[in-house]
Amino acid sequence: MKVGTDGVLLGAWAAVEEAKTILDVGTGSGLIALMAAQRNSAAHITAIDIEETSTIQAEENFNRSPWQERLTVHHASLEQYALTANTTFDAIISNPPYFHQSLHSPDKKRTLARHTAHFTQDTLLANCCELLSANGSIFLILPVTEGEILLTKAIDYQLFCTQKTLVFPTTSSNPKRLLIALTKTQQPLLEDTITIESGIRHHYSEDFASMLQAFYLKL
Repeated sequence: MKVGTDGVLLGAWAAVEEAKTILDVGTGSGLIALMAAQRNSAAHITAIDIEETSTIQAEENFNRSPWQERLTVHHASLEQYALTANTTFDAIISNPPYFHQSLHSPDKKRTLARHTAHFTQDTLLANCCELLSANGSIFLILPVTEGEILLTKAIDYQLFCTQKTLVFPTTSSNPKRLLIALTKTQQPLLEDTITIESGIRHHYSEDFASMLQAFYLKL
């Protein structure tokens, strides 16, 4: 899986600085787990993925990083991992699949990564709730419509939204993504926005550049 804007946005946005244990669900190449390790100098980060070649790639990337001793990867679905895990996590991060009804890719690996045929919002919420520590947070990025649907479902699992950030591709476009933070305790809701490009292709907004500059050689 290529490095995409959704992943880097979520990896930079999620509040993981105080977490002691972090879980990256659907790690792909290991991008978000690596960003979490860069941002938090003490946490142990566990990454899981249902696709075996993704876990192999993530492990290679972890071993080449300065944080390899704090990074672990498992070839498992979220459901499988939840059944065997003997710990909870202070932060759970996921850039989950979201193409509910679009045509499936002929590449089965990409289909697994991007479609909800085998991974529903209820699966995500139920298992993340089980794995989340009492004071922990779940951080997600989804298209706006799917994100609002998930927020409605989250109430059934006694998960409460503490932050929503609408992501605008440009200053003149509609929001395309929703960054979401969920906890087990109800707190005041923080709502804000971020715009990626200032209006010219690859000319990034000041807020976006500030958020991501620690992760790019050039931005």
